[in-house]
Amino acid sequence: MTYRVYIKNDYKPVVRYVPDQPWYRRTTGRLALWGGVITAATLYGIIPSQPQSAETAATAVVPAATAAADDAAVVAKAAPAAAASGSSTVETAETGPATATPAAAAAPPPTPDPWQTVTVSRGDNLSVIFDRLGLSPAVLYQVVSADKQTHALHNLTPGRQLHFLIDDGRLEKVKYDKNLVTSLLVKRDGDGFSSKLVKTPLKARTVEGNATIHDSLFLAGQEAGMSDNLIMQLVGIYGWDIDFALDIRKGDHFKVLYQEQYKDGVKVRDGPILAAEFVNQGHSYRTVRYTDPDGKTDYYSDQGVSMRKAFLRTPVKFTRISSRFSLHRHHPILGITRPHEGVDYAAPTGTPIKATGDGVVAWLGRKGGYGRTIILKHGGKYSTLYGHMSAYNRHLHTGSRVKQGQVIGYVGMSGLATGPHLHYEFRVNGVHRNPLTVKLPKAQSVPAKYMSDFKLKSTTLLAQLDQSQQHNATVVAMREEEPAQQALPVNY
Repeated sequence: MTYRVYIKNDYKPVVRYVPDQPWYRRTTGRLALWGGVITAATLYGIIPSQPQSAETAATAVVPAATAAADDAAVVAKAAPAAAASGSSTVETAETGPATATPAAAAAPPPTPDPWQTVTVSRGDNLSVIFDRLGLSPAVLYQVVSADKQTHALHNLTPGRQLHFLIDDGRLEKVKYDKNLVTSLLVKRDGDGFSSKLVKTPLKARTVEGNATIHDSLFLAGQEAGMSDNLIMQLVGIYGWDIDFALDIRKGDHFKVLYQEQYKDGVKVRDGPILAAEFVNQGHSYRTVRYTDPDGKTDYYSDQGVSMRKAFLRTPVKFTRISSRFSLHRHHPILGITRPHEGVDYAAPTGTPIKATGDGVVAWLGRKGGYGRTIILKHGGKYSTLYGHMSAYNRHLHTGSRVKQGQVIGYVGMSGLATGPHLHYEFRVNGVHRNPLTVKLPKAQSVPAKYMSDFKLKSTTLLAQLDQSQQHNATVVAMREEEPAQQALPVNY
């Protein structure tokens, strides 16, 4: 034990007991330290020196979070009273007048979509889907046997969607998306069901873009914001005038006005090219898409001349030209000099060969050094020859009629040939002409009775095309319309 002696103010000694425990010494030391800090803070004005009431002091030690919660409760209680009395302010002890914010009307909960959507998976059928939704086989039979249109539900395409409207376990409607624009709607009709086809128009955005060719047509097309499908449309339109394997040069450029089709704000497919200009080696080719009052759709030059010639320029997708048209060529097998009256297109064995124009099969069989050969007659004065084939189209025979772009055979090396290729000849009145340079005859132009209508529509499209200055695709307009006609087939 420890005893300490203190001297009082009257100078009389007092003896007090002081415990030896360490906790006591630590506690008294800390109290002394905090007392010194508070005294210094008061002297420097950090803590107000005026005395606080007991009530204020008690409030000061309440945690801040509790005080804030109390203030919020005061305001919340005062607001209804103020509203009832017509007052727009609330008095608070700490903050004084405060503007009361009217409580926003509670937003109603979103109405749940009554339709249930099912995406058809591989292996699904209507029976499996109905069972999954808790619908009876009897209802399934009523739906599929409603009429002839509902027979389409027997064969569901994976990825397509079915929409069901079920009310309290009772099937009311089924909607099946047959394609992008057509849905089959089956709805309850008395004790059974009936169906109808529903058309959903797509929204078409007209887009314009242009680019200059530096490396390839496809890279330039991507620079213009075009898909590969649109680029192939462009190739098909100009395939009669431009050989895209041989004629393209660095610096060639093009402008295109085309459509993109949207459903519910999402692009679902490319539309057709509406107008285009392609500048190849300094020569400009302008075209517009025109549908005449009879419903015939084709591409025409700005003068109304069809872009679709009577012949394709190239009959096969080739890798290179192995031998050109020449009157003095050294034959690689015979070793003699003699005319080569056609063009040899090197390509892998089996590559499809297309008829370059409508015609009739005048010859189908082996023909000397040409090997397996087909000769087509086109009208009165034109004929084309296709040699060294590996096989013919098995549906053809002498006298068969063929259409432009139809596959008539396949690349090979029959006859006198050092490698797989197509030997192609073009004859006018029996005289051989260079297939690469011969001027191809035009197809039918816009009929004279529709020329004024064509001029009106083409002028608008070409004026819009001429405004395209940027290399990036830009949206020109957006409108809702019936499903656009399919783009013309690409013959390339």
